[in-house]
Amino acid sequence: MQATPTARTTEPRVAVYPGSFDPVTCGHVDIIKRAAKQFDHLIVAVLNNSGKNPLFSVEERKVLLTEVTRDLPNVSIDSFRDLLVRFMRSRQAQVIVRGIRSVTDFEYELQLASTNAQLDGEIETIFMMTNPKYSYLSSSIVKEIAKFQGNVKDLVPPEVAEALAIKYGETLQ
Repeated sequence: MQATPTARTTEPRVAVYPGSFDPVTCGHVDIIKRAAKQFDHLIVAVLNNSGKNPLFSVEERKVLLTEVTRDLPNVSIDSFRDLLVRFMRSRQAQVIVRGIRSVTDFEYELQLASTNAQLDGEIETIFMMTNPKYSYLSSSIVKEIAKFQGNVKDLVPPEVAEALAIKYGETLQ
């Protein structure tokens, strides 16, 4: 008698990769691509933080993220302004994905992960080490370089480089 494959009875594995993404960098895209391979659905969630003065609006960041993830069918883009754990519950997500560049990142992210676990014990956080070639890269560094007309083409996807040039009133080189 031949065994028949059983139907999948588990819930889809849904993860959320939260962040400000102001702007999205090649390091972010690397984490998105790698996390998308690990989960059935990855939600990239743009934090709408009223305490910050972002360069790009939430809607602009969502558009840029949609453009740079268009070839990843299991990735969607969303935004939130509430507690992350509430957003996750509303999307039936089980896992938070966080990128780690350094020991300093780890200390901060561990504190956040512990707090989120205290708020909702069902939610797990996984840390993904950044690709070493992006370990120095941050959105703040990209904005500083772009502000002074430096070349950001190797730091951000082409769509983002173009958007930065428009924001700072420059033409791409």
